[in-house]
Amino acid sequence: MPQSWGWGECQWWDRLIQPIYIASMHLLPEEINTRRLRLRLPLPADADAIFLSYAQDPLVCRYMVWVPHTSVAISHQFIRECLAGWRAGSPLPYVIADAGSGEVLGMIEARVQSTTIDIGYVLTRSRWGSGLMPEAIEALAGVCLARPEVFRVQAVCDVDNYASARALEKAGFLREGRLDRYGVHPNVSMEPRSVYMYAQCR
Repeated sequence: MPQSWGWGECQWWDRLIQPIYIASMHLLPEEINTRRLRLRLPLPADADAIFLSYAQDPLVCRYMVWVPHTSVAISHQFIRECLAGWRAGSPLPYVIADAGSGEVLGMIEARVQSTTIDIGYVLTRSRWGSGLMPEAIEALAGVCLARPEVFRVQAVCDVDNYASARALEKAGFLREGRLDRYGVHPNVSMEPRSVYMYAQCR
């Protein structure tokens, strides 16, 4: 008959898994640089810029899974949640900033799911069509797939979100299929909508 675990055994197990847990928290770097962009850890001071840049813009938020921020206080709470994600190991959100000026342009997030990383992203409307989002997606995917424990980076986008689909394709992602009734985009409808699944694998 197996022995029950006592406090001593639990402490021993905690010591065994602690290095594994800490390693998972540092799966990705806190900063990724591209030719035009700096993807970096969010800061409390970013809340005002996030609110003004995109978080309250209904056009930017149309296909997001969250509704536009109605006050900068919501953006401050969002930053606190971002930093909590970094402490927990997932999700890992990055501010997308202009490499030269430091201007906050959007965000891109990595959600760790074992050997797969799911990504989401948003960009201020003033920079749409500039090629910045494919640049950010490609950089993040490259860093993810360079990790030996990561074999797949994936993203979904609403079937009507043509700009998002183009950004993924320009970043080297392949469309794998259509998932019907998959996700709710509350700014479009409260019913689950169809999305395209994109992925890049190694």
